[in-house]
Amino acid sequence: MAELALTVRLNPSAADARRGVIRLHPEALTALGLREWDGVTLVGARRTASVVGRAPAGTPAGTALLDDVTLSNAGLRENATVVVSPAVVYGARQISVSGSRQATQSIPAATLRQALLGKVVTVGDTVSLLPRDLGPDIPSSVASQALSRAFGIAWTSELLTVVAADPVVGPVSVQPNTAVEWAAGAMAGDQPAAVRVNGHAGPNQPMVPSHLDTVTSAELPGTVPVARTPATEVNVEELAGAQQQAAKLTEWLSLALDEHELLKALGATPRLGVLITGPAGVGKATLARAVTAPRRIVELDGPSVGAAESGARLREVAAAAAAVGSGCGGILLITDIDALLPDPAEPVATLILDQLRAAVAEPCVALLATTAHPAAIDPRLRAPDLCDRELALTLPTAAVRRALLEQLLRRVPTGALRLDEIAAAAPGFVVADLAALVREAALRAAARASRESSEPRLEQEDLSGALQVIRPLSRSGTEELALGSLGLDDVGDMADTKQALTETVLWPLRHPDSFARLGIDPPRGVLLYGPPGCGKTFLVRALAGTGQLSVHSVKGAELMDKWVGSSERAVRDLFQRARDSAPSLIFLDEVDALAPRRGQSSDSGVGDRVVAALLTELDGVEPLRDVVVLGATNRPELIDPALLRPGRLERLVFVPPPDAGARESILRTAGRSVPLAESVDLSRLAADLAGFSAADCAALLREAALAAMRRDVDAADVTAADIAAARRAVRPSLDPDQVESLRRYADARD
Repeated sequence: MAELALTVRLNPSAADARRGVIRLHPEALTALGLREWDGVTLVGARRTASVVGRAPAGTPAGTALLDDVTLSNAGLRENATVVVSPAVVYGARQISVSGSRQATQSIPAATLRQALLGKVVTVGDTVSLLPRDLGPDIPSSVASQALSRAFGIAWTSELLTVVAADPVVGPVSVQPNTAVEWAAGAMAGDQPAAVRVNGHAGPNQPMVPSHLDTVTSAELPGTVPVARTPATEVNVEELAGAQQQAAKLTEWLSLALDEHELLKALGATPRLGVLITGPAGVGKATLARAVTAPRRIVELDGPSVGAAESGARLREVAAAAAAVGSGCGGILLITDIDALLPDPAEPVATLILDQLRAAVAEPCVALLATTAHPAAIDPRLRAPDLCDRELALTLPTAAVRRALLEQLLRRVPTGALRLDEIAAAAPGFVVADLAALVREAALRAAARASRESSEPRLEQEDLSGALQVIRPLSRSGTEELALGSLGLDDVGDMADTKQALTETVLWPLRHPDSFARLGIDPPRGVLLYGPPGCGKTFLVRALAGTGQLSVHSVKGAELMDKWVGSSERAVRDLFQRARDSAPSLIFLDEVDALAPRRGQSSDSGVGDRVVAALLTELDGVEPLRDVVVLGATNRPELIDPALLRPGRLERLVFVPPPDAGARESILRTAGRSVPLAESVDLSRLAADLAGFSAADCAALLREAALAAMRRDVDAADVTAADIAAARRAVRPSLDPDQVESLRRYADARD
């Protein structure tokens, strides 16, 4: 399925305000195979859905225009990056929403359905009552007048929350026959939203919150309610997965603050500066607070102080340094120090470092600094008289994720939970992600308890459903691959291709003892090559879903940068993230753009250096354990030959265009969610689609469903006539010359 990473801008149009519409450039619509008012999936810090429209003239091709409610649903801010892809949207049979007490008492269900008609939502989304104009037959003025009569002018600012939907999987659209109801006992203003500032709440999430303290959104005027993890102190014993780091930090603090005379006797300077690194949300600040709990601590929030002008920043740091040095045993904790010192060249950075250096030189004073971007910090911070020690936290393993879930749920009434399954299905999740997962599951459980008037209890289905919505922070720097419940069994045909991928990728992770027993190293990488649209990316998603792998996806050209050293650093960071989240899969889409043949480019040697960095990471000094590299390309002959030798991308797998049997299997797989009439003969249709790729087959069914909607917006199924209409509109995209060239390449390799 096609997907694009676009830059977010706030939609200035009053006509689209809070109506759940995303506007894209016509080129982006074409690249995604979309028409206006199709459903799309948006992936930011959270997964949500919307309907898509054409952006006004002058909008850049790489920009997505979102209203403020949709921005909040995706967990994004302006200028952030959102991943947009076509969505399979189901017509909702039933949907439950929560709102203010006045709204629930004033607005009848029929009027509520009119206001939400045509909107595409997921459970947990915030929606407004501002209706969409669906054409001359259903103008928005009808719903607006009904809302004004029922609720007065207040309806224009009312925000609702989707608490339940049927079907429960994927985004749904509100149809004329959808049963829309109020969810009793849940008010939109009761959603949790807490903010941590200078040690009391903030962007650093707790290692394991013991409960969910909240403040209401009424305390945050003018904002759309967004759930965040609140601050909760934890004990060192509760730091699941970080016991070793906690013990090391405790030892360092004890020696530097309590036994400094011993260090002096041995000729060592009794100063301590520690840089705590790790992915965002992994619990760096919580580790520091837990270890230093008995001591006096002064905390600076790097982003808050860093947002001030230079003089104010210097005064804040000087005041904190003076406070921590006013007594014995003081600790200065600076969270996200890279935000405090964003530019090493600015003069105030030198003055701030001088203040920190003077503070650390005081007896019985320690400096702890956290960062999620160790490569971006001022290199002077690592000087011997500042932070001469480093402590790294990595992404939690499946066992640690299970322990974290047990801690998060220890005070929650639950049914029979299989936390091993949830932990295995959440690769790359840090504790902040798991806390968000529990909150999303709690929202689903609360909606069910309210609907059924039963005792509140968290069930396995609530956690499984929440996994479809929450996106881990560890993937915020890479393109998101939507895994869900997709597996290799969902891939139509391609038996030989699936077997080759299973042997190369899944066997080393599932049967490492067999490789050790036979005395061989598992394959390091795989190259998928074949014509465009034949399912290479789909295969990767299915492979990752089957193996429950953490996927780090990047298109080749995204790593290229004109600045010297930037591209090589991006390659190193990509492989480091994969090592931290192992078992993991690195997916290099369009790898021919990343690793072209060396010596043939005119880019001042950037491409050659990137190829060298990639080769070094694949078989360099630091081994890749439980990490498999998978590349995909339409032009394998353009890739540097050194990348294809044994020990690198050593297994080449050809993904051929589908034959008639494969096309039938693809149509049946893609049509599982499409209500096809009995008159539709998929076997006959598949035989008639010579030259169609897998993407073309899926596009044909999508066009047929749209043809059914044009025939009757309340159509219950897709008929053979709809298929015939779609067949006339959809043309095969495969280039026969390119297919033949790739077949010859495959034959030559064999």
